[in-house]
Amino acid sequence: MGYYQNYGSHIQIVHLHQVYQNQNCFMNIANLNTKEIIEGIYSNNIAIVSKAITIIESTKPEHRIIANQIIEGCISKKHDTIRIGITGVPGAGKSTFIEHFGSMLTGFEKKVAVLTIDPSSSRTKGSILGDKTRMQELVKDPNAYIRPSASGSSLGGVTRKTRESIVILEAAGFDIILIETIGVGQSETAVHDMVDFFLLLKLAGAGDELQGIKRGIIEMADSIVINKSDGNNVQNAARAKMEFARALHMFPPKENGWSPEVLTCSALENRGLEEIWKLIANYCQTMKETGYFNKNRQQQNEKWLIQYLEQELLSKFYQNPKTKKLLPLLKKEVINGNTSPFSAAEKLLNVLSTN
Repeated sequence: MGYYQNYGSHIQIVHLHQVYQNQNCFMNIANLNTKEIIEGIYSNNIAIVSKAITIIESTKPEHRIIANQIIEGCISKKHDTIRIGITGVPGAGKSTFIEHFGSMLTGFEKKVAVLTIDPSSSRTKGSILGDKTRMQELVKDPNAYIRPSASGSSLGGVTRKTRESIVILEAAGFDIILIETIGVGQSETAVHDMVDFFLLLKLAGAGDELQGIKRGIIEMADSIVINKSDGNNVQNAARAKMEFARALHMFPPKENGWSPEVLTCSALENRGLEEIWKLIANYCQTMKETGYFNKNRQQQNEKWLIQYLEQELLSKFYQNPKTKKLLPLLKKEVINGNTSPFSAAEKLLNVLSTN
């Protein structure tokens, strides 16, 4: 059975056998130095992996220093990991799909980690945990690890922490990392920019299949999977598959030359999951042969650098004592129409440049 381990801002799901296996280290985990944490990650000690991710999620400045050291120690540890992004509207069956798909992969002797990107948890205090508690079988699997996103963070904050978690999990030897988004706002784009394969999960029989789907999400998808193709919904799923297949032909070819496929599955009945995995494996193999796989990873690293710089510069701006004092005054001036937003921004930037 699994249990919930409280790590400050959120709850971490851990399998009991993993704790027993690492009990000695777990009891003294607070006393580990950075080198010992990195060594524990390399040996796939789940308790230490959890501790490392907790450190990178911390907002304390002293933890940020340790976190950077951990990331530096892990980033050179290469592992042939496949990162899979999964998105879909509420009700598409993401939790059931991830549980059964993840269990199938561990049955293929793959080590599987599940991460979530849920910026709304800052408002709901981690409601995404409800999904994790329903993954009862995957939670118990010794070759699986489930980590909800930290609550109380913006999308930018959650995204950065998820990227750093990926580095740790890859250094720990996980073969597959499933990254789930609850499918709101810009979170799909955030996930797409950190994975090798992006899967859009859809539900048939819920009205117009194409309605309400943003064009950008379909363009990002490497495959569309119609879930819940079971019972009376099999025909609806087949119709939805045809509709999406026709719709995909209307989009321009992808940069990498890949033509996204539409598949159907029943996660509940474990049907169609193996075909999805074969498609993903074939995609990754094809992209490696063409050189696009590594090119995409390199482009993502460059994008991560720029986005992190932007986040840090913005953070330093708001934490600066001079801008803290001047910003409220200039806001009033702008609101009252006494100065333009552009002029106010220039004044604030000039204050920073005089430091």
